[in-house]
Amino acid sequence: MSHDRRESGFKRRTRVADARATLLDAVTPHDRTESVPVGAADGRVVAEPIDAPAPVPGYDRAAMDGYAVRASDTFGAGDRSPAVLAAKPAEADAVAPGEAARVHTGSAVPEGADAVVMVEQVESVGDEVEVFDAVATGENVGEAGEDVADGQRLYEPGHVLRPSDLGLLRSVGLDEVTVREPPEVAVIPTGEELVESDPGPGEVIETNGLTVSRLVERWGGEARYRDVVTDDPDALREAVAADLDADVVVTTGGSSVGERDLIPEVVDGLGEVLVHGVALKPGHPVCLGAAEGTPIVSLPGYPVACIVNAAQFLRPALKRAGGTDADPFPTRRATLDRKVASEPGVRTFARVSLSEPDEAEATDGDDALPTATPTRASGSGILSSVALAEGWVVVPEPREGLDAGEPVDVELWEVTE
Repeated sequence: MSHDRRESGFKRRTRVADARATLLDAVTPHDRTESVPVGAADGRVVAEPIDAPAPVPGYDRAAMDGYAVRASDTFGAGDRSPAVLAAKPAEADAVAPGEAARVHTGSAVPEGADAVVMVEQVESVGDEVEVFDAVATGENVGEAGEDVADGQRLYEPGHVLRPSDLGLLRSVGLDEVTVREPPEVAVIPTGEELVESDPGPGEVIETNGLTVSRLVERWGGEARYRDVVTDDPDALREAVAADLDADVVVTTGGSSVGERDLIPEVVDGLGEVLVHGVALKPGHPVCLGAAEGTPIVSLPGYPVACIVNAAQFLRPALKRAGGTDADPFPTRRATLDRKVASEPGVRTFARVSLSEPDEAEATDGDDALPTATPTRASGSGILSSVALAEGWVVVPEPREGLDAGEPVDVELWEVTE
């Protein structure tokens, strides 16, 4: 990193979307896979096509409690002239012409039967049953393969498995599924002022590495949470180089242009700095690079800036490394209760808390929107401003702030994987 760069600061800052696209171009999805029990595959990424090895159901089944019959034996049946059929034992294997067998919902339809008469339309009289309603072929019968056909394609590679998917996989008889291994992310906190506990004057307890490593786990990765590395170029270079076998390397702190901000220089020496300085607030001093084919995300040391940038850059890089893409954060519509300032050309993330409206505020049966209250207008070092918030409101680059009373979408960034 040049001396001019340190002196001039960030006169040119890359837009968030462009910076993210540049980083993702440097991310190659890994090809490591493993077989895991279906019950343990929630949230995992499918690694190869999954086809149903068997139909569901595997047999014709009764869709109602009643009697399995041949539909032709019930033609013309009614309240005044019921069809009289011979009663077979419950759950009989077969039904001949003129016979009926008691069945229950979900049980196999006996061979020869092609319909089920609901129990409400049948009266048992000794060894016979009287059928008071005619049924058509296939009525009240679920055919084999009605739910899933034999050989049906269920999931393509890249699909993220959900609890409902696991139930479907088990229903077709699968006990294991091949998925991608979680991407490995090395988390390296940096800064000579960081300590684990009992900070003295000028010292700070290390929190960024802890927070980021737990976010990595929540987002589907495996974190290598490393010890703090001091602000020494050789020590930093050694620490980053040692973890270049990871799918993504992320550092916290030291990403700006001050005398102790050595990470960009280290990344440039090991590989290439792709972006340094992003038009985003809080946290424009993010540095994005790559070395030996491994993307490196260098997050600012201020806690709020660190978290915002992790969500904007580390999360999509981690997802791409694991063979999928990052879904948008869920949002909730709310009303902003006071003005939020923003610099034109900069994407601003305003932390907000949400408060539910009183029932009296709802009119004409419509629910009033919750109120979004900024927890702090500025201060990227104030961790409580994000930890005590439900989400953030994004002010897009063209806007010069948001007005009080304006409807906004609150990104609930902490409730998603």
